[in-house]
Amino acid sequence: MAQIPSSPDTSSAKQVPCPTCGGPSLYSSANPFRPFCSERCKKIDLGAWANEEFRMPGHEPADPGAGDQAS
Repeated sequence: MAQIPSSPDTSSAKQVPCPTCGGPSLYSSANPFRPFCSERCKKIDLGAWANEEFRMPGHEPADPGAGDQAS
């Protein structure tokens, strides 16, 4: 994890858990990777999206032939 140096802009910044590794991350404009703690964690998350590991919940389309089967 990258350590962000303390500056006047970061003194009132909020520390949040990094969505990727869970480590501390500075949620401030001083952190170019926010809400992630580092470029590595940001790229891991981007890769997960690119690999379609995250999906929005939705309804599966109905099977058009399902009503034609006899019980």
